[in-house]
Amino acid sequence: MLPLKPFQDFINQHELFARDDKILLAISGGKDSVLMLHLFKAIGVNIGVAHCNFNLRGDEAQRDENFVKMLSASLDVPFYLTHFDTKKYAAENKISTQMAARDLRYQWFEEIRIKYSYDLVASAHHQNDTVETMLINLTRGTGISGLHGILPKRQHLIRPLLFLNRNEIDEIIDKNHLDFVEDSSNQSTHYTRNKIRLGVIPKLKEINPDLEKTFTENAVRFAEVEAFLNTEVEKLATKILQKKDDGIYIAMNEIVKLNPQRLLFFELLKPYGFTESVVQEILSHLNSLSGTHFFSSTHQAIINRDYLVIAEKNVDSIFNQFIHPSTQNILFGKDEIALSFSSEIKFEVDHYKAFVNADKLIFPLIVRNWQNGDKFIPLGMRQPKKVSDYFIDEKVPIHLKATTPILINGNGDIVWIVGMRQDNRYKLTAATKKVAIFELKKK
Repeated sequence: MLPLKPFQDFINQHELFARDDKILLAISGGKDSVLMLHLFKAIGVNIGVAHCNFNLRGDEAQRDENFVKMLSASLDVPFYLTHFDTKKYAAENKISTQMAARDLRYQWFEEIRIKYSYDLVASAHHQNDTVETMLINLTRGTGISGLHGILPKRQHLIRPLLFLNRNEIDEIIDKNHLDFVEDSSNQSTHYTRNKIRLGVIPKLKEINPDLEKTFTENAVRFAEVEAFLNTEVEKLATKILQKKDDGIYIAMNEIVKLNPQRLLFFELLKPYGFTESVVQEILSHLNSLSGTHFFSSTHQAIINRDYLVIAEKNVDSIFNQFIHPSTQNILFGKDEIALSFSSEIKFEVDHYKAFVNADKLIFPLIVRNWQNGDKFIPLGMRQPKKVSDYFIDEKVPIHLKATTPILINGNGDIVWIVGMRQDNRYKLTAATKKVAIFELKKK
């Protein structure tokens, strides 16, 4: 008989899905997924079957496809099929074949889930998969999240067979005379997971015959530790991370007080893509000069006086955008500069606006990034000042200096440091007849 009660108990214990949910099952045709399909069918849940042919095993892959298609038909279950050129995808993305297959199948599962209104996707991972995953993560190096192995539920993905190990699945398949297909690649030591499965785990089971049970219990403990850590890090982030328009600010004295420092600092910076090695480098250079940069794939961390500033790395540059009298607005990054004209000689005190004597403008104007050597005469002053010195006086964060737009007249004069200070030479006077109004609009 099928283990329907333990199956249902595990589902209820982890609240994997509701009775009226629609579940898409990832079925390869092997023992694990075949058992999962029969279990779902037996408890009467609304299900569909999704099968991927990765075109990696020739006739054997075609055999698997045919088997799953016929099995789905015999059980009167909707069947979805796709073919992948896995090797091509792996080569184009410079990843392993296994990683390519993983990426492709989960992307496709999500597409099918959304297209056909399935609530969840179920995969047939079991306790041995958890053991293998934890050992692989430990071997390669991992944080807390890598120690809990495979979770029963994560977003739209559920693993309802985690209450069984491989031997138990084999026994159930045999006793119930369930047909399945065997993947010959499971015996190949070319893949890391198979090396662990075939070479390492048998040795560990000589020490602990209940290895799967022990690792499953450990995985639960590690998941609880991770949940506790995440809660504490969220509290800490609320306390010491200051969110501003230009980035996340962390006071240096707050970083110094962290204990344990490396663990908590890594968890704080993890959402921004910083690796443990980069986090350690930042901690080693907290006393470095302002302007010292550190990078993740998506963000930069900059030492700026008494703060570490986290900002997006790929900020759009302005690169000589032209403004003509007919121009209404220009875009740069997420923001824009709008231009309008008025015969009413009126001035507002607003850093986001510049009220310029239009008669002094020589079109086309240029909006560009700040450059070394730039000078202007700040509004209200008579002597030129280097823009770099102005930035220092105004305590402009280092990461914003290079991306602050500068409005340049046709004669090369700076008209406005956008959003900050207008040039005194272009102010309104009693002789002004027409006003050009430039406005920075932040998105």
